[in-house]
Amino acid sequence: MSKGISGTVPKANRVVPKALRVIVALAVGALAANAMAGCSSAQPKVAATPPAPVTSVAPVNPLTGVRPSPGGPVIAVKLDDTAAGRPSMGLDKADVIYIEEVEGGLSRMLAVFASGKPSVRAVRSIRASDPELLGQYGSIIAVASGGGRKALRILDASNLHSVVNDRGQVGFHRDPSRPAPYNLVSNLATVGAAIRAAGVRNVGFTWAARDPQLAAAKAATTVSTLVGSTRVGFVWDARLARYIRTVDGQRIRTAGGALVAKPNVLVQFCRVQADPTDHDVNGNPTMFTTTVGSGSVVLFRNGKRIPGTWSRPSLEAPTTFRDPGGKPLLFAPGGTFVALARPGAPA
Repeated sequence: MSKGISGTVPKANRVVPKALRVIVALAVGALAANAMAGCSSAQPKVAATPPAPVTSVAPVNPLTGVRPSPGGPVIAVKLDDTAAGRPSMGLDKADVIYIEEVEGGLSRMLAVFASGKPSVRAVRSIRASDPELLGQYGSIIAVASGGGRKALRILDASNLHSVVNDRGQVGFHRDPSRPAPYNLVSNLATVGAAIRAAGVRNVGFTWAARDPQLAAAKAATTVSTLVGSTRVGFVWDARLARYIRTVDGQRIRTAGGALVAKPNVLVQFCRVQADPTDHDVNGNPTMFTTTVGSGSVVLFRNGKRIPGTWSRPSLEAPTTFRDPGGKPLLFAPGGTFVALARPGAPA
């Protein structure tokens, strides 16, 4: 046997002392631990982002453009618009006030209440065209003193909930300080509590506190138009930012002293025709104002005049109002007078 084989151990096969193996193992472990620490420090913890708070915004009343949107039913009331019926009661609380032609060239009002339910005076009789005008509001309440046979038949066939004094229905009483028929009062809070009916919905008004068209619009601090042969006027009050209803130059107030005023006056030109099959107690033919169709309008807001158009395709559809460029006509928030005038009336 060779000496190199039998007597000498090669370097590769020499046994490493136990103490040295322990030292090497500890060193390797320390290096591994440092490496792991370095990796974890390269990935810092990310703090969880809290969820954004949910902001609740009260819906806007579509009849005024003002928050909040009211609960309860919408109530439309037929009211007198002559000197004998003034001062009115509760009219300043209406959201929308329509002024329309009746017999003999006179005018009457159809006031729509949603934001408040006051007692109102003087309640008068319904007309055959009122259910057409109110059809866009849905199944709301219509309050009247009475009506002709044809007008009541049309009212009963409509989707409106009628409340008629001549039928002994809820909420009426007479004001002993006023002569009949100008003394009939309706308590709208009582009516609204007694009858379940539709609430507010869009009838076509687009609301905006600012309108770019105002800068170039023609100034209009007074409004004068004709409804039938009745002169209907308004004056702009910049301090109140309202158009105030006037008669013979005098500002109109309610019995409580409140001005009858709104931020907007809309003159809506409609076809108005006499109905020879329906007459008032004096034998005058009643007038039918058509509010389904299309035509022109003039909107007065912020002391300015903006022309436009209206269209309404069906009884239950809202009325679309557009400016000369075809964009929505913008109403100032706060409510509206709507004078339903014949084409050719001044505005």
